[in-house]
Amino acid sequence: MLSAENKKQFLIPAGFAHGFLVLSKRAEFCYKVTDFFHPDDEGGIPWDDPKIGVEWPIPPGMTLQLSEKDKHWEYLK
Repeated sequence: MLSAENKKQFLIPAGFAHGFLVLSKRAEFCYKVTDFFHPDDEGGIPWDDPKIGVEWPIPPGMTLQLSEKDKHWEYLK
């Protein structure tokens, strides 16, 4: 587990998809990047895309809070 206390981090190579689920009331997610942000180059995949099949450990009754842009990605074909 990553935490402020253990100061661990992990590398997501450029071009790789990534996602996360926060189970606490608050979280900070910090990026270290290799280039400036270019919104036109951004892409995404819905968190629940059946082709990927991630089994998110969503507790019963938990309401998901997605960013507006993350609500509009298209499923893989």
